[in-house]
Amino acid sequence: MLLLLLLLLLLLLSLLTLSLLRPHRRTRRDGEPPLIKGWIPYIGKALEFGKDAHKFLEEYKKKHGDIFTVLIAGKYMTFIMNPLMYPNIIKRGKQLDFHEFSNQVAPRTFGYPPVFSSKFPGMPDQIKRSFHLLQGDNLTPLSKSMMGNLLLVFKQDHLDKRQMEDSGEGGWRTDSMCEFCSKVMFEATFLTLYGKPASKRRHSSMETLREDFIEFDKKFPLLIARIPIWLLGRTKAIREKLINYFLPQRVSCWSNTSQFITRRVELFEQYNSLRDMDKAAHHFAILWASVGNTIPATFWAMYHLVSHPEALEAVRQEIHSLLKLWGMDDFSDRDINLSREQLDQLLYLESAVNESLRHSSSSMNIRVAQEDFSLPLEAEQSVAVRKGDIITLYPRSMHMDPEIYDQPEMYRYDRFVQDGRQKTDFYKDGQRLKYYCMPFGSGATMCPGRYFAINEIKQFLFLLLLHFDLQLVEGQPKVTLDTSRAGLGILLPAKDVRFRYRLRAA
Repeated sequence: MLLLLLLLLLLLLSLLTLSLLRPHRRTRRDGEPPLIKGWIPYIGKALEFGKDAHKFLEEYKKKHGDIFTVLIAGKYMTFIMNPLMYPNIIKRGKQLDFHEFSNQVAPRTFGYPPVFSSKFPGMPDQIKRSFHLLQGDNLTPLSKSMMGNLLLVFKQDHLDKRQMEDSGEGGWRTDSMCEFCSKVMFEATFLTLYGKPASKRRHSSMETLREDFIEFDKKFPLLIARIPIWLLGRTKAIREKLINYFLPQRVSCWSNTSQFITRRVELFEQYNSLRDMDKAAHHFAILWASVGNTIPATFWAMYHLVSHPEALEAVRQEIHSLLKLWGMDDFSDRDINLSREQLDQLLYLESAVNESLRHSSSSMNIRVAQEDFSLPLEAEQSVAVRKGDIITLYPRSMHMDPEIYDQPEMYRYDRFVQDGRQKTDFYKDGQRLKYYCMPFGSGATMCPGRYFAINEIKQFLFLLLLHFDLQLVEGQPKVTLDTSRAGLGILLPAKDVRFRYRLRAA
């Protein structure tokens, strides 16, 4: 209802200008995909799309085929629904550009000036290069730090045997699962990237920061939809509070800061026209990028395992078997710290994570047409696109395609394992797919932190299964997806779920 009211208010304000009516006058030209405009000028089909994007797109796919153009909040978005066509979209980086879209949306959402500007020469390239510190060999120290910080949070908050025994439930403790994942992953990720306070191991204001982050994140879909922040109540004040947490004079006092953040601090110091608040806003944007999707992804990975006891036991058995093989099966000190290479050998754990991502991912891969041109798709098929149109891939349609994934609505922890190795062959119309699981985007615009994200989810689950017995509290309905954030990444649960946990015998 809030989104409806805000969109209607935005419509009324926009109607004050004649330019609003121009997009609605568009008619389909020869060679263009079917055009769906709706009856409301400018808004088009935004309300239907926002209500349930997956259902909306599947219905129009049945009606119009694999390619169609929709007017959504003043933008014409051409959806490509066949994954066999994805490679032709992804490889056209010059004609279909992502940066034009991101350079408009991210600064407005997080409160910093656009980086593609004459005021900041060379900044986009330097920012791009800084992301290499989240990949390859640079991932090793990050992974080691993350495991240490996860252990720190688990030990102090959840691994105290005396506290568990004093719970009064035979050693069992009850909690809300999404909240549990949020608290652990938010703090451990923050400590890994930004570091620790000078004289302490943990930040005293972490819970307040997390709560403010959650409040901002609730309004994130509206900000992405270009709803002015002044229409969103206290959101602007909350954003400023979050940004202030990363002011240079505060960040400079933290220790054990990651190479990635250290490099970005050095980068921003090169630009005298970048205010302290702007530098802090960039750091806040990285915080959102690092936990905004990772936290719900962690929840779904944990939920699916705990709600499927056979999967939980299979992954736990794999962990114990490999620990024994590595001579690490005595973990009485609870300080086991696996390398990235060792984590990669846990095939069923990785498959379980990928299967959860397949179920919960609802991101859109967006490109903006830089010119009018004919876009080749497959065989001899092509469509005409116009400059400024948004070309969109919606991988969730592929993830839930029964031709690609047998019984796609079911969770199968071993779906991505075959003959003792990772399964990578999936087919559509008899052709092997180059892209078959896409929770992190595609091509040059894939999430640069995807390796770190997958790694930390696996580390969280590894420690969780190693140290705890886990059960869902009985009598609860199955958790469903909250589709209101469709198109923006990993979907949140519509409602949290209660679970029980207790220490396993060391």
